[in-house]
Amino acid sequence: MTRAPSFDILGSFFPAWLICLASALLLTAAARWLVSRAHILIAAPVLTYPSLTALFTFALWLVFFR
Repeated sequence: MTRAPSFDILGSFFPAWLICLASALLLTAAARWLVSRAHILIAAPVLTYPSLTALFTFALWLVFFR
């Protein structure tokens, strides 16, 4: 059995999914900025942005760890 991937940051080990989540939050903020700059109206932002964060998190996990 293999161990879950983790990163050593200043002597503490963080799970890889946490790094993917932090990156996904930054990507979602960038996407929100792009959408607002393009003047696109989002019908349900309370569903759109958490879903976009989940999409980015899972995509980053698949790209880097699978």
